Amino acid sequence: MRWGGGWRRAVAAAAVVLAACATSACAADEPSGPSELDGLPAGVTVELQQLRSDVAARQAQVVVTNGTDETLVVGELLVDDPRFDGSIGRVNARDSTVGPGRSVGVRVQLPPVACDEEVDPDAATATLVVDYTLGDARGHATEPLEDPLGFVPPLHERECRVVLLSQAADLAFTGFSPSPAGQPAALELTVTPTGAGGGGIRSIQTTNLLTFDAGAGATADDYPVGLELAEGDTESVVLSLPLVPLRCDPHAVQEDKRGTSFDLDVTIDGEEGEIELAASEEMRGQILTWVAEWCGFGSE
Repeated sequence: MRWGGGWRRAVAAAAVVLAACATSACAADEPSGPSELDGLPAGVTVELQQLRSDVAARQAQVVVTNGTDETLVVGELLVDDPRFDGSIGRVNARDSTVGPGRSVGVRVQLPPVACDEEVDPDAATATLVVDYTLGDARGHATEPLEDPLGFVPPLHERECRVVLLSQAADLAFTGFSPSPAGQPAALELTVTPTGAGGGGIRSIQTTNLLTFDAGAGATADDYPVGLELAEGDTESVVLSLPLVPLRCDPHAVQEDKRGTSFDLDVTIDGEEGEIELAASEEMRGQILTWVAEWCGFGSE
């Protein structure tokens, strides 16, 4: 069978088209990948905050505000801050979606503080490193991270004071004994000296939920301890703190965030200051249950 000249002309035309598609003119019609963004887009802001609910777990939040008209998805995220010993990372390894005009707090875990004398906690700053997508565009940013409420410097100071005090003694709440209504419970504070000396505990302050029995010498603000840690002391001291509820409204227990975290007035090498000591999560549950029962709404 013979093919006519029309077929040969069609093949030749196709060859011309294929040759043209090998050039940049034809490639320009192909779909391109997502665009790349460097830095945070205009309208997107970030800051570091710590809410009351974050304190006991030593967490904070990177608050991301999306002031654009597109959906922002925050991916891998790290915070570098010289006041902490290691990078600050997400509590949960997942992406966070921030709709247009909305804000989302990405919860992060704080590592131990870095108590280096060369670090000025008031002058040091944090840096955020983050991957994200905005609409169809991908981006990466390394940006200064503001601490508008200024929670990091006092946290650094308190926790470095704990590090210094630990050279003289270890402190921990080691037991809790509930009591009937109208009588004080007993919160057990165990102090284990290292033998180095140079420290002391002057008093322990009330919280927003708990105070101390006035009959045991407490004031409205604190309970006197007066424990000095002398050089050579190594025997543990167990203090029984007489607790009573400061308030008996049910929502105070239901919404409690800081009621079982106590501020202690201490001395370290003759210098006075405060440290914070919190009950464990298990003990916190025991104390809150006791407050509810002591106040008469635990079985409601």
